[in-house]
Amino acid sequence: MEARQKRKRRKPWWLWILFGLLVIIAAVFIWLFTVYNAVGNLHKTGEDSKFSQFKDDNTTAEPPKWEGTERVNILLMGGDGRGLEKNQVARSDSMIVLSVDPATKKGHVFSVLRDTYVEIPGHGSGRINTAVTLGGERLARTTIGELLGLDIQYYVYTEFEGFKSLVDAIGGVDFYVEKDMNYVDNADKNKYDIHLKKGQQHLDGDKALQYVRFRHDQMSDFTRTGRQREFLSAVAHKVLSGWNILRMTNIINSVSEDIETNLSVEDMLKLGQLGLSIDMAGSDQVPPMDLISSDKVGGAAVIGISDEGKLRQFVQDSLAKDNTPGTGTGTDDTSTDGTSTTNSTDGTDGSSGSSSSSDTSN
Repeated sequence: MEARQKRKRRKPWWLWILFGLLVIIAAVFIWLFTVYNAVGNLHKTGEDSKFSQFKDDNTTAEPPKWEGTERVNILLMGGDGRGLEKNQVARSDSMIVLSVDPATKKGHVFSVLRDTYVEIPGHGSGRINTAVTLGGERLARTTIGELLGLDIQYYVYTEFEGFKSLVDAIGGVDFYVEKDMNYVDNADKNKYDIHLKKGQQHLDGDKALQYVRFRHDQMSDFTRTGRQREFLSAVAHKVLSGWNILRMTNIINSVSEDIETNLSVEDMLKLGQLGLSIDMAGSDQVPPMDLISSDKVGGAAVIGISDEGKLRQFVQDSLAKDNTPGTGTGTDDTSTDGTSTTNSTDGTDGSSGSSSSSDTSN
C-alpha cells in the first residue's frame, strides 16, 4: 500500500520535460531582451539625442526608408566636442560614408575631406563639416548625400571618448604605424597629445585615437582620411573575425553612452547579419585629387570642387567597379591621389598600415 502511494505521488515524466522547456524558453527570452535592450541603447531620441535641438527642422527631407534589399548608405561622423556647451554640436571633422549593396554583398567606403566647400541647403555655402552644427545629423546627411549623389539613410555619431571606448571594447587592434607621429595638443592638459612610434604594434583606444587624428605632415587631411579608412577596415575585420551575439552585446553595452545613431534595433540587426557576408571592395577620398581646386574664402584656404557632376559620376563609377568580377580585394585602400589601391596585409588580425611616405612637420 505504501509503495503504491509513493508511485502515485511521483510526477509524470512529461511534466519534467515541460518544466525544462519552460526554463529554456525563459532563458532565451531574457537573452533576446538583453540583446534588444543593448542595441536599442544606441538609438537616441528626444532629449537623449545630441541633435535634439534640430528635431523640428523640416528644411531637409528624409530619404526613402531602407527596406533591406536595396543599397544602404551610412554616414559615420566623428566630432571634437571639447569645450562646448551642452546644447552645442561639434563640427564633424571625420566624415565617412559606408555604402553597402545587399544584392552583391559588396561594401565601399568614401571619406569626405572636412574643408570641402559646398552648398549647404538653407544656409548658403560653407565647409562641409559645419553642416552638422547648422542643422544636425539630418542636414549633414543631406549635404554629404547631395555631394556624392547618394541617399544617406542612417548616421552614426561619436566623439573622442566614444571612439576610444569602441576600440577598447574589441580588445584593441594590431596595426602597422607607417612613421613616427608626434604632436603636442595643449588643450585638456595635454590629454590628447600624439606620440606614436613607427612599426607594428597593438593600438588600444588611446593610441588608436592618436593615429586617426594625426594630420601634421605634408599632405595634412589627405593622408589622415586615408589612415582613418585603413583603421576602420582593421576594426571591422577584428569585429567580424570573432563575431558572436554575446560578444557584440558586450561591445554595444560598453559604447552605448558615447555613440548615437538613428538606426532602429531591427535595422541594426539586419545590418549586423549582412555584415557577416560583406566584402569591402574599395575605398576612396572625396573629392579625388583630380577634381580638387584650391580656393580661398575670407582669406582662409578651402577645398573647392572643379566639377560636381564629375564627382558624382566618380562615385557611381567606383560603386560599379565593385561589382566587376576580379576587382574586389576586400583589403584595398586609397592613395593620396584619391584612387583605389590594394593593401598588403600585415598584423595578426588582418590590419594594415598606410603607405604614406610624407615627413612629419609639426
